[in-house]
Amino acid sequence: MIVDLLRGLAVSVEIFLCTLAVSLPLGIVIALGRMSKNPLVSGFFRVYISVVRGTPLMLQIMFVYFAPYMLFGLPLSNYPRFLATVIAFGLNYAAYFAEIYRGGILSIDRGQTEAAVALGMPKGMCFLRIILPQVVKRVIPAVGNEVITLVKDTSLAFTIAVAEMFTIAKQLSSANTTMVPLIAAGVFYYVFNFIVAWTMERIEKRLSYYE
Repeated sequence: MIVDLLRGLAVSVEIFLCTLAVSLPLGIVIALGRMSKNPLVSGFFRVYISVVRGTPLMLQIMFVYFAPYMLFGLPLSNYPRFLATVIAFGLNYAAYFAEIYRGGILSIDRGQTEAAVALGMPKGMCFLRIILPQVVKRVIPAVGNEVITLVKDTSLAFTIAVAEMFTIAKQLSSANTTMVPLIAAGVFYYVFNFIVAWTMERIEKRLSYYE
């Protein structure tokens, strides 16, 4: 049982890491698009964020997995479930991170950008060298909350039968008529979350260099 759960845990960790690799940088792109002065660009990203945050993640996972077949007739056998899961999770969490980033960017005094531009620094370089480091420092607590939520949300991969830890725990529990696998899965989730929370706390303290 433990071996099966650990195999499922490995899949959950893969979903977690791949989602962060997609959503964290994509969130910055979406945040900048949302803040664009072009009404078409900002309007598109506004609608995207609204739709993603206004619909269940479970529904989004099903849509991403079944849409290629229902819309274009592509066989599901050629579309890995794990890939569909990562795409759905990445697009979902990128929308949440984008709003966190946007709040962080708006909290920075515009005078810093104006001063840098007046000194001849390009706006792009100003954002990367001056604004972004301050934004990262300010949004770490909010990002940490979303990252912790992601750990638990990996269980939603069961929607399209991805064999992550929760799916395997349910199968073992049904096959053996016992709650032990589910309890063990709960312990694993707690330990996983504890490690993530501890890591985020260490990052936050490391960035609190003015305190």
